[in-house]
Amino acid sequence: MNINMTLIGQMIAFAIFVWFCIKYVWPPINNALHERQKKIADGLDAASRASRDLELAEQQASETLRESKEQAAEILEQAHKRSNQMIDEARDQARQEGERMIAQAKSEIEQEVNRAKDDLRGQVSRLAIVGAERILESSIDEKRHAKLVDKLAEEL
Repeated sequence: MNINMTLIGQMIAFAIFVWFCIKYVWPPINNALHERQKKIADGLDAASRASRDLELAEQQASETLRESKEQAAEILEQAHKRSNQMIDEARDQARQEGERMIAQAKSEIEQEVNRAKDDLRGQVSRLAIVGAERILESSIDEKRHAKLVDKLAEEL
């Protein structure tokens, strides 16, 4: 055998092997590589989207937390205002009730004083009549001299 023929035979066998690999072996390998490359790219895109979504979620959570804190502070401020308002209203009501009670007590005292004055006038008029009877030693008729007794009671 000739070395050239062996070399040519090997070249032909190698060319047939290369053609067979390019025709039947290389396309599935190439497809598998492209699919793997696409999966990796999709995974990186998904990771990037997830990272952006996470950042957005964190921003939204911090914004919601800030808004919640503001609302809580506003609610507390309103509660303090309302409690102060209720205290002021209760204070005003108590003051009004106290003034009303004082006015009622003054009215009752005035009525008692007037009753006492009327009683004293009656007693003074009786004492005056009794004194006048003793001085005159005669009986004075109250009915006949009622005008005089009333006038005397008014003067006292």
